[in-house]
Amino acid sequence: MRKNIKITAALASAAALALGLSACGTDSDPAAKGETGANADTSKALVVAASPTPHADILNFVKKNLAEKEGLKLEVKEFTDYVLPNTATQNGQVDANFFQHKPYLDDFNAKNKTTIVPVVNVHLEPLGLYSKKIKDIKDIKAGQTIAVPNDTTNGGRALQLLAENGLITLKDGVGTSAKLSDITDKKGLEFKELEAATVPRALNDVDAAVINGNYAIEAKLSPAKDSLALEKAEGNPYANFLAVKEGNEKDPRVEKLAKLLNSDEVKKFIEDTYQGSIIASFGAPAAS
Repeated sequence: MRKNIKITAALASAAALALGLSACGTDSDPAAKGETGANADTSKALVVAASPTPHADILNFVKKNLAEKEGLKLEVKEFTDYVLPNTATQNGQVDANFFQHKPYLDDFNAKNKTTIVPVVNVHLEPLGLYSKKIKDIKDIKAGQTIAVPNDTTNGGRALQLLAENGLITLKDGVGTSAKLSDITDKKGLEFKELEAATVPRALNDVDAAVINGNYAIEAKLSPAKDSLALEKAEGNPYANFLAVKEGNEKDPRVEKLAKLLNSDEVKKFIEDTYQGSIIASFGAPAAS
């Protein structure tokens, strides 16, 4: 049984609201006392919001095997959506998060006036097309329905995957911001937009679905083996990274975690655990 803390969306929303109401600066408010960034209290646990798989799994590996040697206290809080981890980080409910890629964060910051920034890339989760009814992508035909994520970045990413595999045609130049209205030729296909986390559960109700890598793994699907089509890793801008509220990048605890997340031990854990379904994407710090 996992020892990390699982938070329901309802409880997280309530906690975020309560924090927002008290954000004027109480004695318990770290920001009010200047306990952020390089001045953070390193004796306290670094609290990181994460999607359950693979993000929390990777963090828990670090917590159990690497953190103590670096003098890092690490607490992992699991979230099952793509909104609350950022709002909790912005509000100070958690110190950092690990669940997203840069195009999603850019869109989120612009829409919500948040100031979340990347710290370091960790891994790539290839987006894939899956089906329980079709064995080969060539068998997808007019009249069939494909489910896609409904958020701006993953939705556009899904449409690009479909276009690259000849299932649809998109307007020139729309890139990863593509919307259903940018499809110039649906080739007779129908589309169902759903929240990314719920797409795997729709597999029985549609002919095929484009699913984020982490949700595919949670649904016991292997991106490397079960997908009809899979994103290419080379040149892919969707590396998932550790992120913090702007100004907290130099928190010594964050710097320690960033170093550990890019360690040889974590790379081996990713390779051994996910067998190519999740790919380590270590390198220079993520672009801010």
